[in-house]
Amino acid sequence: MSAKTFEEEMEQLEAIVERLEEGEVSLEEAISLFKQGMELSKNCHDKLKAIEKQLDEIINEDGEITPFQLQEEE
Repeated sequence: MSAKTFEEEMEQLEAIVERLEEGEVSLEEAISLFKQGMELSKNCHDKLKAIEKQLDEIINEDGEITPFQLQEEE
């Protein structure tokens, strides 16, 4: 099974939230959905942190990775 994309996991998380908000699930099912939602939330958070780290660094003209810094306007 291939890993799900960020977008796929977010869609699944949104569907879980909608089902829980409807309130028409048993307690056992609600707990199961909540656990699934927490796992999806963690996965999405981890993916975002990894992307953020990549964006914090850029490759300069010499091919070296350097921290990304915004240049302030004077």
